Amino acid sequence: MAATRVYVARLAGLVVLGPDGESIGRIRDVVVAIRYDRQQPRVHGLVVELPTRRRIFVPMLRVTGIEPGAVTLNTGTVSLRRFAQRAGELLALAQIVDSAVRVDDPDLPDLAGVDVFVVDLAIEQSRTRDWLVARVAVRGHRRIGRRRTVHVVDWSRVSGLTPYEVGRPGQDVTQLLAQFDGMRAPDVAHLLRELPEKRRIEVAEALDDERLADVVQELPDDDQIDLLGHLEAGRAADVLEAMDPDDAADLLGELSTGERESLLALMDPEESEPVRRLLEHSPDTAGGLMTPKPIILTPATTVAEALARVRNPDLTPALASMVFVVRPPTATPTGRYLGCVHIQQLLREPPAHLVGGILDSDLTPLRPEVPLAAVTRYFATYNLVCGPVVDAENHLLGAVSVDDVLDHLLPEDWREQEQAIGEVRVHE
Repeated sequence: MAATRVYVARLAGLVVLGPDGESIGRIRDVVVAIRYDRQQPRVHGLVVELPTRRRIFVPMLRVTGIEPGAVTLNTGTVSLRRFAQRAGELLALAQIVDSAVRVDDPDLPDLAGVDVFVVDLAIEQSRTRDWLVARVAVRGHRRIGRRRTVHVVDWSRVSGLTPYEVGRPGQDVTQLLAQFDGMRAPDVAHLLRELPEKRRIEVAEALDDERLADVVQELPDDDQIDLLGHLEAGRAADVLEAMDPDDAADLLGELSTGERESLLALMDPEESEPVRRLLEHSPDTAGGLMTPKPIILTPATTVAEALARVRNPDLTPALASMVFVVRPPTATPTGRYLGCVHIQQLLREPPAHLVGGILDSDLTPLRPEVPLAAVTRYFATYNLVCGPVVDAENHLLGAVSVDDVLDHLLPEDWREQEQAIGEVRVHE
């Protein structure tokens, strides 16, 4: 039986089906129109994400049923126009949840005159088949040693949920961050770009340095610069330190000389030095594309030790595909480069064998000045996903991986374009 009352947090991620059971997309938010006369807000519709990642608007009048596992529409024909928020509308999950409100309910005297926070909204269908916000789930501040109690109150007993009040700075992001748990950084970056600017900045400020660095690396250049500009300078430097050096260099390369030097000066010298070296190279060369921190070993390293390094979960699959063997020191720029060992070769050798005995010394390394087009041909010629970069004295400077090559081969706005993978057929 279809529900006539449902909490919006439970709608997040539900599949949206057409009348014939065809999957259209998944719910990402609920659009609510807040009224200044304190009447129950009307639910205008759903924000649905298509498999192409485009977010569209589906009016609630199209919804025929809300089941525990899916929402069904009365038509498979939906507008593919990208969702655009209108004046007076609020996004239930992105903007209303986590807002500070006041509750005036005689049954809850402990909540009188104190800020509480929205946890969820209950929406219900009226006799006219309109969907309205009926009740609000709220919680107070967590007390030490106690779990926060959630209270469900009538909408009429809540104040503080106008577009102006929700738009004030300092809104909590606890529930919004919970939606990002377990998500890959590129997917979080995509969702972050869909948030209103105020919420995007609040989420960024709440993420820890490592998580934010992973997400920033997946944003388009303009969004990276904008987000970094909204952070306090010291925090921005901390995030740059947590980024991969090549990504940090790409981002800093987009800033003015003054801004770049100010941030580099705030970074730990051990973290800023490899970034400075990368900035010496043109971004469309092997030197500008490389990471200065591939897996670097000495000839005396055992196969077992090499495989342990390869298992590092922080490595990308491309960087984990190959280890590089050098004379000490092993920090870039290293001692003399001796050769590389592919992961397939490591898997075939006894654990006690030394990597120095199984080197591939025939693979010609790249020079830092080699242009992008030549790097691309190099990867295609040798069927590589990772390749060494050495200087004129044969010191290893770093390694170029195929993901960095693709980043520079694709159009600058490739992250802003919708994916065509798994696209479904819906009508304009």
